[in-house]
Amino acid sequence: MQFRNVIKLALASAVGVAALQPMTAIAQETRSEISVQGTGFFTKDSDGNGVQDHVTNAGGFLLGYRYNINRWLAAEANYGYDRNTQTYFGSGLGRVQSNVHQATGEAVVKLPSFLRLQPYALAGGGALMFDPTGNAGGSFTGAKFEAKGAFVYGAGADYAFTKHISLRAEYRGYVYKAPDFNLASLNTNAWTHTAQPSAGFVFRF
Repeated sequence: MQFRNVIKLALASAVGVAALQPMTAIAQETRSEISVQGTGFFTKDSDGNGVQDHVTNAGGFLLGYRYNINRWLAAEANYGYDRNTQTYFGSGLGRVQSNVHQATGEAVVKLPSFLRLQPYALAGGGALMFDPTGNAGGSFTGAKFEAKGAFVYGAGADYAFTKHISLRAEYRGYVYKAPDFNLASLNTNAWTHTAQPSAGFVFRF
């Protein structure tokens, strides 16, 4: 009788452990992650309305927070920064150096992983904010802060060192109207594109 009771107790314990395993897995799953990346910022020149806009290449950084909804889908918010100079040719010459702030949100689709790599694609939107520095040689009279709505797309991959730390390589593209700093004389009324390759680290928690 004692042996039967032991068997019953063992079976009951096994069933209890099995029932608790999914809950434990959910509790231990890491859904949040933050990323820190160094970036390049390469913007296509634009022209229109008799005005040509030449943009310098620049480097900056990108900070992000990603929430993993499930193993295939995530939501992400990002802030980025760089500084470049727009040089305008047309009826006159204008040169505006500005701090460029990026604030965007994206949906992220995670593709099938292999080895330690987790590839993904993303798409979303946000704003690029151009804030003139006012520095000597990089300012134009009357140039003011301007924000431009932007469509964002991209792809990347994470290489996992551990469960909580990964290396990330990524490419983002921004499509938006070229800035004119609220000056009609600098308005090209043209769409432009910025390519933003980046690399950095991801921390999951």
